[in-house]
Amino acid sequence: MSVVSHLINGELVDSNRTLDVTNPSTGKVIRQVADANAADVERAIAAAQAAFPAWRDTPPAKRAQVMYRFKQLLEDNADRLVKLVSEEHGKTPEDAMGELKRGIENVEYACGVPELLKGEYSHNVGPGIDAWSNFQPLGVVAGITPFNFPCMVPLWMYPMAIACGNTFILKPSEKDPSAAMAIAELLQDAGLPKGVMNVIHGGREAVETLLDAKAVKAISFVGSTPVAEAIYTRGSAAGKRVQALGGAKNHAVVLPDADLENAANTLMGAAFGSCGERCMAISVAVCVGDATADRLVETLLPKIAELKVGPGTRKGLDMGPLVTAEHRDKVLGFIDDGVKAGAKLVADGRDLQVADHEEGYFVGGCLFDNVTAEMRIYQEEIFGPVLCVVRVGSLDDAMQLVNDHEYGNGTCLFTRDGEAARRFTDAIEVGMVGVNVPLPVPVAYHSFGGWKRSLFGDLHAYGPDSVRFYTRRKAVSQRWPSVSEATQAEFSFPANQS
Repeated sequence: MSVVSHLINGELVDSNRTLDVTNPSTGKVIRQVADANAADVERAIAAAQAAFPAWRDTPPAKRAQVMYRFKQLLEDNADRLVKLVSEEHGKTPEDAMGELKRGIENVEYACGVPELLKGEYSHNVGPGIDAWSNFQPLGVVAGITPFNFPCMVPLWMYPMAIACGNTFILKPSEKDPSAAMAIAELLQDAGLPKGVMNVIHGGREAVETLLDAKAVKAISFVGSTPVAEAIYTRGSAAGKRVQALGGAKNHAVVLPDADLENAANTLMGAAFGSCGERCMAISVAVCVGDATADRLVETLLPKIAELKVGPGTRKGLDMGPLVTAEHRDKVLGFIDDGVKAGAKLVADGRDLQVADHEEGYFVGGCLFDNVTAEMRIYQEEIFGPVLCVVRVGSLDDAMQLVNDHEYGNGTCLFTRDGEAARRFTDAIEVGMVGVNVPLPVPVAYHSFGGWKRSLFGDLHAYGPDSVRFYTRRKAVSQRWPSVSEATQAEFSFPANQS
């Protein structure tokens, strides 16, 4: 059985232990992945340290040329990468292609790094004194990425980190590592020097070694909130700059004036696309008024019944399987809990069977009505194909419900009322907001991030914030007095004002 190796200093490296990688459509182990111990991680850190001085001094324009070639290689190899994602994650080919294209957008943004690193300059800030600032790389930085976007989320991180002059260590999810590894090898093919990009696979030991290593200056993480908080706390205590994106419970508020057919169609994709395994998935529809809720549920039910579910490698489907048997069982547990709590399960996907894939990890689309804020299915992130309908009396009630939730990742409003939309976008306490756009994921030249317990750290992911995260500003004041100019000691604080 083939083994997905580490990439250290430009070479493929194996470990003395491995983990199984499973095809979730069949439930069968299809390959193995190397499981790094502390020594493997330290070897990758040493390679990144050794590569940093030369890469730091490489002109930004030459770094950008690597990114241009990398972008072209990603596009040329897209079908192969999509196949790997579908095999290991279960994502449909169309969905996998979508995430790859959104990742490539971040490479495109990194191609503009010479402009992004220009800094500022002021002439004659004082007598014969010029001042300027620039952005300098941190050194060795690392990223820890989740299973649900094996292409896109790593591409949120290392293209900009590397373009800014840092060296990088990626720890992708051990559940679906092949696409992330294949992309890293393409970056080597684009002409990146050895050691600038390293990939190590594994679990807790690999993560903890990265968090504790003094040579690693920054950590970027995407995953569940409990893990994000733990990584932020431990990494910060070790003196690192940490950006940790956590979980979500994203609400779609539906007003009585909304186009219900359009809202239902877009909610279908937002709630059930990628089996709901998205941090931006809409998992709660907050309907203003019982009539709105009744109409929305009535519109959604036949659409859910028509969902096409099957193996992730097959084109033309709406959903594939969940990523592991453990995660499937967790989602089923949430559904059982919602029924026991008194929510009305009007669409039940628990008994879905896919012909010739009976051992796959499939769950059909589920819809709960009459969900209340006290229920666990409302409070916690399910990360599965489950949409909950909550009924409220007014837009103010809906906004209060959203603002009271511990998560603040994404939200949207369905309406034709511009005044309501303006009030919603201004006062809602959520980091990413859409109006008639259910998945308001910012494009690559903006930045991605939630509020409250959806983000730990001061800066959002990718876009302009990524330049700030992966660099530190240096301010320089310089004076060249003439040989004949006499200087005297000054003991008061210098000021330009008389």
